Amino acid sequence: MSDVHTSKFLSYVLRHRPDSIGIALDENGWVDVEVLLAAAERHGKRLSRQLLERVVAENDKKRFAFSEDGRRIRASQGHSVSVDLALEPIEPPELLYHGTVERFLESIREKGLVRGSRHHVHLSPDEATARKVGSRRGKPVILVVEAGRMHQAGYQFFRSANGVWLTESVPAEFLRGLEGQ
Repeated sequence: MSDVHTSKFLSYVLRHRPDSIGIALDENGWVDVEVLLAAAERHGKRLSRQLLERVVAENDKKRFAFSEDGRRIRASQGHSVSVDLALEPIEPPELLYHGTVERFLESIREKGLVRGSRHHVHLSPDEATARKVGSRRGKPVILVVEAGRMHQAGYQFFRSANGVWLTESVPAEFLRGLEGQ
């Protein structure tokens, strides 16, 4: 199985559908590596510990992490299944960024950024990362999130293990870059 295919498979089972291969995540999103490998094999996916280690180490977005003892694995964020990543609230930088595409701007103008089926809205620490995220769905539009102002207004922010900033929602009043697009 290629690294890209493995990453997509892990995203699917560790973020959205662990039941699709008969595994269960613990309350913090972890699953035993040996359980994952055996379940994947039963479902026709040939994975190895070495392949998992490479994908975790080399994934440019650091989507996955091993536990400190290396016996468990989980997705860093982006779950649609219920998990508690045990993240502590943290003060964000003044500005964060969100990459999207033009077809979503009208809804964002009305509702702001909403989490949809995920647990949080995902924000990038820099414009380049947001541009990369937005370009997955077409020509990217970069929105500036006034995170410092949001934090002062009582909104909580979290930072996942791979540096993605998370918050429950971003009201339109805290977004710049919506005008004239």
